[in-house]
Amino acid sequence: MAHLFANRLQNTQKSFIREILKVTQDPEVISFAGGLPNPQFFPVEELAAATAKALADHGRQMLQYSTTEGHAPLREFIAARYAAKGVPVSADEILITNGSQQGLDLIGKVFLNQGDAMIIERPGYLGAIQAFAMYEPEFLPVPLLDDGIDLDSLETTLHHHHPKLFYAVPNFQNPSGVTYSEPVRRATAHLLTRRDTIFVEDNPYGELRFAGNELPSMRNYLGDQTILLGSFSKVVAPGLRLGWICAKPEFMDKFIIAKQATDLHSNYLAQCIVAQFLQDNDLDAHLATIKAAYKKQCDLMVEMMVEHFPEEVTFIRPEGGMFIWVTLPEEMSSLALFEEAARLKVVFVPGRPFYVGDGGDNTLRLNFSNCDEARIETGIAHLAEAMKALLVRGNALQPV
Repeated sequence: MAHLFANRLQNTQKSFIREILKVTQDPEVISFAGGLPNPQFFPVEELAAATAKALADHGRQMLQYSTTEGHAPLREFIAARYAAKGVPVSADEILITNGSQQGLDLIGKVFLNQGDAMIIERPGYLGAIQAFAMYEPEFLPVPLLDDGIDLDSLETTLHHHHPKLFYAVPNFQNPSGVTYSEPVRRATAHLLTRRDTIFVEDNPYGELRFAGNELPSMRNYLGDQTILLGSFSKVVAPGLRLGWICAKPEFMDKFIIAKQATDLHSNYLAQCIVAQFLQDNDLDAHLATIKAAYKKQCDLMVEMMVEHFPEEVTFIRPEGGMFIWVTLPEEMSSLALFEEAARLKVVFVPGRPFYVGDGGDNTLRLNFSNCDEARIETGIAHLAEAMKALLVRGNALQPV
């Protein structure tokens, strides 16, 4: 029956992270694997109140079909928030999507033909790799450094290829936690200016900065050459599955056509509830609570890593977001470490799935946002124990 399946599925794998999350159903397992926000901060009561109010005032309208573009008050809120951060856009440039993951799919659907070249970060966001792979592009991975994209490698790639897209997560990148510095943003924009390459700025974690200073959007440098992606998953709740694309009208027209062919419009009930929630509550106060908690959790994880990890292990300390990127000694496989740690009831995401082509065998991603302090302390101690066991045995190159 294999001949019945579309060719595009042959090179698209299941989500490695979703498969790992099956292991975490065991309540004894301490998971640093999923990119999960802390459910302790989901505004359950506020969303319940918003739901009741919105249904009471507009119930029959909310339960009807709606426009593809999305609920106007929600789009206006997003546009106003961009403007407050120095990115002037109109509500007409906003399309509400089923999470930012659908935004990735629509971008691939609108721009990518089989074999088209596109730049991605190395390591790159696994969900984006999976989404774009469905359209069979030629991926051009460009390495990340501690302050953003490797500019020399980017310049070489742009010189030898003609990529349609450059997909990036400039703030607290997933999986590395790296943030592009202001000079790197400016230099990246300079390299892209006068080229046809569209910069796709995915920013699901930008509101979760708990250290350092906020930095300009790439749209401030590249204008309409940039497509912006955002999400309510990390700032309100992921179960709502609401995100958005922000792009110039010429692009927006094509996204609307693609979305109409996909699902007509995003969940209108959820859109109205979120709009009511945002009208009745102070989002910045809500975010301040989340950021304070995530900072505490990140600081504790870093403290425990410094205390317990072997000195050969290094990591990147983020200024926000939800992840810490770890690099093991070259001879140590993170897949072997995963198996060793899983026996101690600790799991994480090995780095290999974040790489297109070879690489990443000695890297891993840790999530700090979805564990309480006690489980962070215990989990990091057990993970360090697993690392030391592999180093002692000297058979760290392959899974055991």
